Amino acid sequence: MKIICRCEDITEEEIVQKIKEGYNTIDELKRILRVTMGLCQGKGCRRHIARILSRELGVPIEKIKQPTYRPPTKPVPLKACSSKASDLEH
Repeated sequence: MKIICRCEDITEEEIVQKIKEGYNTIDELKRILRVTMGLCQGKGCRRHIARILSRELGVPIEKIKQPTYRPPTKPVPLKACSSKASDLEH
């Protein structure tokens, strides 16, 4: 058993099974398996998933569409990103 998405604990076998069921993009796999949605946001697994899709679908990896990125659903004030404690008090 080979873990591909460590954040969500998803194996290669699970990804291949979903591809066989008709999920043919990283976005579709993301919606059904939650791959790329963990703490690393896909930095650790996105390329591996693209390789698996390429292999299973028989298409060049360059043809594998990368997932869409969405902004946070809730705006974050800039001062929330500040490391100064005094900035956070106001």
